[in-house]
Amino acid sequence: MFGLEALDLARIQFAFTVSFHILFPAITIGLASFLAVLEGLWLKTHDNTYRDLYHFWSKIFAVNFGMGVVSGLVMAYEFGTNWSRFSDFAGAVTGPLLTYEVLTAFFLEAGFLGVMLFGWNRVGRGLHFFATAMVAIGTLISTFWILASNSWMQTPQGFEIVDGRVVPADWLAVIFNPSFPYRLAHMAIAAFVATAFFVGASAAWHLLRGRDNPAIRRMLSMAMWMALIVAPIQAVVGDAHGLNTLEHQPAKIAAIEGHWENVGNEPTPLILFGIPDMKEERTKYAVEIPYLGSLILTHSLDKQIPALKSFPPEDRPNSLIIFWSFRVMVALGMLMIAVGLWSAWLRWRGGLYTNRLFLRLVMVMGPAGLIAMLAGWFTTEIGRQPWVVYGLMRTANASSHHSVGQLTLTLVLFVVVYFLLFGTGFGYMMRLVRKGPKTHEGDGTPHGGPGQKRTPARPLSAADESSAEGHKDTLHEGN
Repeated sequence: MFGLEALDLARIQFAFTVSFHILFPAITIGLASFLAVLEGLWLKTHDNTYRDLYHFWSKIFAVNFGMGVVSGLVMAYEFGTNWSRFSDFAGAVTGPLLTYEVLTAFFLEAGFLGVMLFGWNRVGRGLHFFATAMVAIGTLISTFWILASNSWMQTPQGFEIVDGRVVPADWLAVIFNPSFPYRLAHMAIAAFVATAFFVGASAAWHLLRGRDNPAIRRMLSMAMWMALIVAPIQAVVGDAHGLNTLEHQPAKIAAIEGHWENVGNEPTPLILFGIPDMKEERTKYAVEIPYLGSLILTHSLDKQIPALKSFPPEDRPNSLIIFWSFRVMVALGMLMIAVGLWSAWLRWRGGLYTNRLFLRLVMVMGPAGLIAMLAGWFTTEIGRQPWVVYGLMRTANASSHHSVGQLTLTLVLFVVVYFLLFGTGFGYMMRLVRKGPKTHEGDGTPHGGPGQKRTPARPLSAADESSAEGHKDTLHEGN
């Protein structure tokens, strides 16, 4: 297929499935915490606007959670089908870590998800809030274990090699490996930022169409507060993550910077733009800023960073891809910080909800957090190459023995099925977003619908819209 080898196709297939999957947990993490905040504020203030927003976003959370679970199951099977030699080599570490994720996070989420989605009028307010909080905590615990496993593959610690296989020697060292704290913080904050812009974009969409009510305004306000506070924090965490990567994966940093060789004792410039050429071993059309590379990467004006030519060609990541994926991530991050600052200025001037240029920008920026997250993951994972476990096992030695034809067929099937299945789910989720929050929903009257006595408790029933509810929506929106 297009001159690609079986290994290339196996990597593309996993990259495709994980890229689809990561979008759903990211929004799930952010929305779960958002729902907990909304319900907590409603209990504290008795402002029904928070309750209305809770019911609105819980439906979108339910659809997103379901798609995340389904897409995650596929990846678990791929470890055995496409990467069996990796599983044989490192399964004693990665297997238990993923098992801990199921035993702690997934069971916690599954145990309280039903109460959260269907128990609004069936359990007390305190118990329902507790269930929502447990689901939110469960998503963060899930992030903890997944990032522990992936971070160990980036910076492996606490193991021994026995009979050609990895054997855990110190579980604390395995879990809290050198890159784990930075990557956990970076991912969790990215999920909150992505969700903030998702929520903010939906509010901006409604405001631009003249649907101006307290619930819509509250959505935009809370989203922009989150962007203002958390996006700059993400930049600081990203800087610390970069310093950690320079220490433990210097070849990745050199490839990200498109930096091929050091000249004497000269400090490293920052290449803003260029086209790294792996064959010619240079970055074409480079636009450089002297000293800035050293200042950003070493926090000094005279230190150098390792250059790509100091590593054997077979140990170099593909600089062309991660050079640009990193810049996409950084550019979007800076733009999100700018949006947060603009929102603060407009809030002070009283134009946060009426400035149409700002609202259009927020609406366009809706997927920015998710795109930046994908760009960051591409940078991290492609930058680890040619290693699947850094310094221990090469990716070429980790894949199963499949033919090009087999992998081509399964890749095509994955693409078709994913776009049909998850495209439909995403379209349905967007349709829910376009409907907007209902006013005075969930007032305690058992009128049928999700979680009520006359509705079966199916997991995705939380997002169902019956004809009776549709009639009520018309009445509410007309008030």
